[in-house]
Amino acid sequence: MAGSSFGRIFRITTWGESHGPALGCVIDGCPAGVELSEKDIQPFLDRRKPGNAAVATARKESDTAEILSGVFEGKTTGTPISVIIRNSDQHSNDYDNLKDLYRPGHADMTYDAKYGFRDHRGGGRSSGRETAARVIAGSIAIKVLKELGITVEAYTRAIGPVEADLSEYSRSAVLANATAMPDINANARALEYIADMKNKCDSCGGVMECMIKGVPAGVGDPVFDKLDALLAQAVMSIGAVKAVEIGDGCKAAASVGSRNNDQFKAGSKGRISKRSNHAGGILGGISDSSDIIVRASVKPTPSISRPQKTVSNLGENTEIEIHGRHDPVIVPRAVVVLESMCAVTILDSMLYGMGSRIDNLISIYNK
Repeated sequence: MAGSSFGRIFRITTWGESHGPALGCVIDGCPAGVELSEKDIQPFLDRRKPGNAAVATARKESDTAEILSGVFEGKTTGTPISVIIRNSDQHSNDYDNLKDLYRPGHADMTYDAKYGFRDHRGGGRSSGRETAARVIAGSIAIKVLKELGITVEAYTRAIGPVEADLSEYSRSAVLANATAMPDINANARALEYIADMKNKCDSCGGVMECMIKGVPAGVGDPVFDKLDALLAQAVMSIGAVKAVEIGDGCKAAASVGSRNNDQFKAGSKGRISKRSNHAGGILGGISDSSDIIVRASVKPTPSISRPQKTVSNLGENTEIEIHGRHDPVIVPRAVVVLESMCAVTILDSMLYGMGSRIDNLISIYNK
């Protein structure tokens, strides 16, 4: 299967299926000398795995990371890093009655159209479980970026009609709240909304947002490899994401130039900054040193336990009702996935751009 790798220098490849024996990630291009152990990866995986029954599936996986290669005596060696997570709580029989039916909102029909058959056990590679492997890569990218003074923090902006008040932003609330919302009041209202959807055998969607701070001006490329274009590709590749915005995003279409333009100002030591950040930290596909803001809209969980019309793989009209273990909302567990894909993209773009100026090469090699 093509399409399982992302990145040019810091290149990640995910592998494995939802109901296979294991899944994992191979990270190539990580600089040598980075202190790394499973303890650096595990907290990120813990944020993605099911935990709170109010917002997550009942599937219980430890998601314990095991580093197989690329680390020696606690530091990266510059060679491919391979990390595995073993599956232990698959209920594959839950899907036996669905193997000949196409679930609305899922990739069942399109996988059959492309490959001629599919893994019906939880969707195989199209399952949200694949994102655990992305989080492995993201945790490593975030650790490297931290060495450069760059932070990557994502959170839930909205669930259904409930929107977080960013003036009440608290990182500790994001990490503690079941919804990953940055304020307590919105978290409580969102939980009520999710409970109502569950009672109606339905699901809901939402919006997640990522703030990337500390990226210097000059990261990214014009034309096809714009930094915002790469971020959009990375984030759109997350299952269930249906739209990506940078900065003001769609609101810019209703604005006017005099308000949308971010005017510049001179700072200390000749540094240039902006008086606003409608562009979301990227101009002409290149970072401008402002906070990079990435927003992703996530569709409702497609697996719902109410009757829906569908067809079989023989083209026969029928009805389907999906039971089993499914998230009533995807957003809270996807927040760390957004964080991970943004971190991978930023680090890859920084490494890729190191040769853009001769003085960079001189500083590295002319000693």
